[in-house]
Amino acid sequence: MDTAAPDASAGLVFRDATDADVDTLVALIESAYRGDSSRTGWTTEADILEGQRTDPEGVLEVIKSSDSRLLTVEQDGQVVACCQLEHRGDHAYFGMFAVSPALQGAGLGKVIIAQAEQLARETWGATEMHMTVISVRDDLIAWYERRGYRRTGRMTPFPYGDDRFGIPQRADLQFELLVKELG
Repeated sequence: MDTAAPDASAGLVFRDATDADVDTLVALIESAYRGDSSRTGWTTEADILEGQRTDPEGVLEVIKSSDSRLLTVEQDGQVVACCQLEHRGDHAYFGMFAVSPALQGAGLGKVIIAQAEQLARETWGATEMHMTVISVRDDLIAWYERRGYRRTGRMTPFPYGDDRFGIPQRADLQFELLVKELG
């Protein structure tokens, strides 16, 4: 899960998503988090949430927002990853992060998050990166901690009853804010 290949960034192309990418990005995000295909990778939420992770409207909203960028990552002409960056004053929000399940564990995620942090600093002068993670996702939180993020203990409720975010399979879901200072 954490063994970076020396060439994890080889041939990567980073670009802002366009309207034409919506369907591809929805499929990528769904494959990384929901259903049996997500079980190929380690970021699956299939055991705690069913239903959708996102939808075309949500992805398009991020693409169209003047305060956001949906960073799309291609390798050999194929979209293999994405992440959202949103300008929020002195910090940036990192979300909608997905890496193709077949490529997870090879160091690609490390490269992408480092690029996202650099872009947030350079583009908006962000001094911190914020993100929210489902608090029961111990492996994922540990991965972010190894990247320099710290748990804040600040929780927000999971939107139970709003199927746009999935159908919870347990009653204890909430989001924890993770923060990293960008030096």
